[in-house]
Amino acid sequence: MPKTAEPLLTLKGVHTHIGQYHILQGVDLTVPRGGLSVLLGRNGAGKTTTLRTIMGLWKASAGSISFDGRDITKMATPDIARLGIAYVPESMAVFSDLTVRENLYLAARNGPLDQARVDWICGFFPALKKFWNYPAGNLSGGQKQMVAIARAIVEPRKLLLVDEPTKGLAPAIIQSLMAAFRELKDTSTSILLVEQNFNFVRSLGDTVSVMDDGRVVHAGSMAQLAGDEELQQRLLGLSLDSHQ
Repeated sequence: MPKTAEPLLTLKGVHTHIGQYHILQGVDLTVPRGGLSVLLGRNGAGKTTTLRTIMGLWKASAGSISFDGRDITKMATPDIARLGIAYVPESMAVFSDLTVRENLYLAARNGPLDQARVDWICGFFPALKKFWNYPAGNLSGGQKQMVAIARAIVEPRKLLLVDEPTKGLAPAIIQSLMAAFRELKDTSTSILLVEQNFNFVRSLGDTVSVMDDGRVVHAGSMAQLAGDEELQQRLLGLSLDSHQ
């Protein structure tokens, strides 16, 4: 099999314990190279824990995680990031006392900000330019989410892990986010997205995995899931069509 056909990210039998709680209970997950993969599931299914375990923020207690042909299961988070993985948490974590510019500057690991790339990002999120020299802590929740996403993509990444990016965002900002993800899909960036806005992921997703009770219970194409209401009901307890 050619290397380009191999998955970018593979989780095999991954277990994660947080204190006394056994959250991930044997997760098997594959993220192809290129395109956008979606991780769905009810609240508490283990989706966020999966992203945090991939990023090394929580350590797998069993199983293996392979990224770009390399075992990263025991690696520290900064080392994982240096391999080309960026993580956008649901919490919209920004450096509140720093300006928007300074937030992006800190995320540029390889030197000064690439102005052309900054202009490209601001094309999707014009508010970033407007508040360029404002402390990020003074921004609205939606604007902070823009900063968090911009930091993750201010340099090219091999894999982008994004946890519920549309939560609390206005429809116009969601449309800009969709446009940004579509363009990222056309680059060498792969995306693993946890999201509850099903209409958003249906229009963007290439592949989908559904989690329940700490395991992946379904994996396939987004087109298959979007076109099968009975499967949606069985896996998620709802229809994607009901969330348009």
